[in-house]
Amino acid sequence: MISFSKGLFPVWLCLLVALFTVSGCESLKTSKPLIPIKQYEKMIVGRYDADYVGTANCLRACHYHDQIKKDFEASTMGAQLSTKSGLPIVDCESCHGPGSLAIEGLTPEKVEEAQKKGIQLACNYKTLIDIKTLPAGARSLICLKCHTANATFNLHTWNMSPHALNDVSCSDCHNVHHGPDLKVSPRDTAAMCYRCHQNVKAEFNLLSHHPVPEEKIFCTDCHDPHGSITGKMLRKETVKATCTQCHGEKEGPFVYEHAENTEDCLACHNQHGSPNNFLLKLRVPFLCLQCHEGHTLTPMSGFSASPTEWKAAFYTRCTDCHSQIHGTDLPSAIPLSGGGGAGRFTR
Repeated sequence: MISFSKGLFPVWLCLLVALFTVSGCESLKTSKPLIPIKQYEKMIVGRYDADYVGTANCLRACHYHDQIKKDFEASTMGAQLSTKSGLPIVDCESCHGPGSLAIEGLTPEKVEEAQKKGIQLACNYKTLIDIKTLPAGARSLICLKCHTANATFNLHTWNMSPHALNDVSCSDCHNVHHGPDLKVSPRDTAAMCYRCHQNVKAEFNLLSHHPVPEEKIFCTDCHDPHGSITGKMLRKETVKATCTQCHGEKEGPFVYEHAENTEDCLACHNQHGSPNNFLLKLRVPFLCLQCHEGHTLTPMSGFSASPTEWKAAFYTRCTDCHSQIHGTDLPSAIPLSGGGGAGRFTR
């Protein structure tokens, strides 16, 4: 049995704790694939016993994909099939894997005979990569074989983006066979985003909302769907920097600034929609009363109301007087007791 002197016991205890902590952290850092790496590679590379035969051979033997061929040739990726483009060659087998087994037995004679009978011969697609059943990460890896984060600037943060971490793949938004432009049109982004973000769609239907349903602005004006270094995939460094792209008059700096507005507009506003005017989280004055004590109106020159009527005006809209609520360069027009004029956002 090991014995410790009374003075050395805390030292040994600290060493044991440090040892277990380091070994535990190392095990957490170790990459542990869910399935064997070779099996994962097979999912995105294709059959090892198949050979590459080229797009021309694939499509010559299988007229079932004639329309897809036309769509692909009209796309930005299809344009790279031409050796004159000077760009890396992209073809059917780049995504679907080697196709020799898929067209095995489909001779030109059989294809011609079938055409005479009005029959379209289909390839044995089961020998190709089954893209629809791949995990989202594997589907994205097929695209990232060419669209690497190092070469494509808007993909630098893709792997850490909420979309990637929540099993959204490239093909969920981009249809390779769609046509000439593989990018999603800004006018189509809302309907596409709503497929997952149903809560946001509901907020855009509220009384006060950003004009996304009216197609005056679009989801991608504020958010980068491929990820960003800021939360909620914002295109700018902060919420305020994002908002002031359009609301420049609220940016400042001002001599008298509303403290919360210097950092985060979401302290008072809902970003997508609200049942209150100006996308406010609560109606005025209740929004203001979360931070500020209420007060009665003070007598002014020409103000003939009685003190009872002043108190009756207690719960009115604060912005009736404090109209420059985001900030102002002018002091209050009414001197305050003991301090003269100060910033009260009244003008």
